[in-house]
Amino acid sequence: MCPETGARAGKLHTPHGVVPTPIFMPVGTQASVKGLSPRDLIADVDPPIILANTYHLYLRPGHETVRQLGGLHEFMKWPRAILTDSGGFQVFSLSDLRKVREEGVEFQSHLNGDRHVFTPESTVDVQLALGSDIMMVLDECTEYPASRERARSSMELTSRWARRAFAHYRGPRGEAEGRHALFPIVQGGMYQDLRIASAEALLELNAYGYAIGGLSVGEPREESLAMTETVAPLLPAEKPRYVMGVGLPEELPEYVARGVDMMDCVMPSRNARNGCLFTRHGKLIIKNARYKADGDPVDAECECYTCQNFSRAYLRHLFLAQEILFATLATIHNLRYYLDIMRAMRSSILKGRFPQFLVGFRSRAQSAGAET
Repeated sequence: MCPETGARAGKLHTPHGVVPTPIFMPVGTQASVKGLSPRDLIADVDPPIILANTYHLYLRPGHETVRQLGGLHEFMKWPRAILTDSGGFQVFSLSDLRKVREEGVEFQSHLNGDRHVFTPESTVDVQLALGSDIMMVLDECTEYPASRERARSSMELTSRWARRAFAHYRGPRGEAEGRHALFPIVQGGMYQDLRIASAEALLELNAYGYAIGGLSVGEPREESLAMTETVAPLLPAEKPRYVMGVGLPEELPEYVARGVDMMDCVMPSRNARNGCLFTRHGKLIIKNARYKADGDPVDAECECYTCQNFSRAYLRHLFLAQEILFATLATIHNLRYYLDIMRAMRSSILKGRFPQFLVGFRSRAQSAGAET
């Protein structure tokens, strides 16, 4: 651990391998990191863990189908660790199609309008059917902005749901505990005292790890970091801390400096498909005319497959021609860029040089500008 900051390096042990932390998890919402095969991921990005989405897989193809086909690892031919979220955030986003009650949340499928119910117990069962290495409890993701009373009510419901999820996980499904970890989720909106109360209530569960949710829902970045800085020190030092749904490349070291071990975000893959490439010199918008005859790689300092083999001009051509290959090459680059940041941070922590890394990273981010 870095004594000047909260940054720390660790190892997360799962049935599908050891995950060195801090780590960024590529998002494979529907059992696929869009545009990449498992072979691409392993050869060109090399993530030890990816994230899949319970809500989407529950609706299609269905968790029982995945179970019958050998679980998510076999289904998608991914040999490394998988974390699944509970679906709470996706249900939260269906504000006009859901009803939240004490029992759980009733929602309407965005695919065909069918009505379904998620409970704290059922989402554990769904994730066990998927065979996730790390599972998340069902939570209510508090919107932003939210009144104190609304945030308190939501946080307290999430805590009650977490207790029910763990009672089911350690009771009727108790045989799963040694093979599938379950993380509760700290909520409380943008209110420091509610975040503290939420964390303290969840500590009673003695979970394998803890998540901080309800961020990246429209609040200013400073508030996200402030809530993380409040909560992370309250969570057990010997257990992994996961901040859900963050963030931009320049934000990754800021969360690690506040004691975060795990992060995920759709931004690197989604931005890639839309023609925005992250580099050490800022964002590169590939459609810009200036790249029409540019023979340079996206980022000369990057050693990913894309940068080692293809020019900006070629990538611009693929993007404008709407060739599928562009999404693959751009996603490889953006994800590799994110994972390289995490690897560099881990190395600096282990060498006792994270403060210097943070200063240098902040300086480069500030000078990079909005886009290149």
